[in-house]
Amino acid sequence: MSNYIPNPFNAELQPDDVRVAIVSAEWNGHITSLLTESCVETLKSHGLTDECIDTFMVPGAVELTFGASSLIESGLYDVIVVFGCVIRGGTPHFDYVCQSVTQGITHLNADCDIPVIFGVLTVDNEQDALDRCRGGKVGDKGAEAAEAALKMHAFSRQVKDL
Repeated sequence: MSNYIPNPFNAELQPDDVRVAIVSAEWNGHITSLLTESCVETLKSHGLTDECIDTFMVPGAVELTFGASSLIESGLYDVIVVFGCVIRGGTPHFDYVCQSVTQGITHLNADCDIPVIFGVLTVDNEQDALDRCRGGKVGDKGAEAAEAALKMHAFSRQVKDL
């Protein structure tokens, strides 16, 4: 029988307890900016300060993997959050972009010791994306990514302390 180890996530973080980098795609920036803003606000509501949160922009969703990889290599951050928005069009481009960014971020999570939170919306239309932003009827994926970042940071620290 295995030992159950509870999730150590605690909303009362010390302000300098975690450094978060957010990488956001410029493409569909009206969506990714909403996700980023919500993520930052949620992180701050858990006690992080501006000094603990850095945001970076890359041109599009495919470039998120390179951006996250570069920030991991910098050694400055405890967790990375990536935001992109890929809207289905009439060509196979949607499938290629979605596959590329999903595989890239999955690879980073498998091979690196810093969690990368996948905040890429892959939707059929712009309204589907807006429905997933703050105030949307499907939830707030920016806030959810912030919560996941804090939980994965706590998880990583817990594993290192074993």
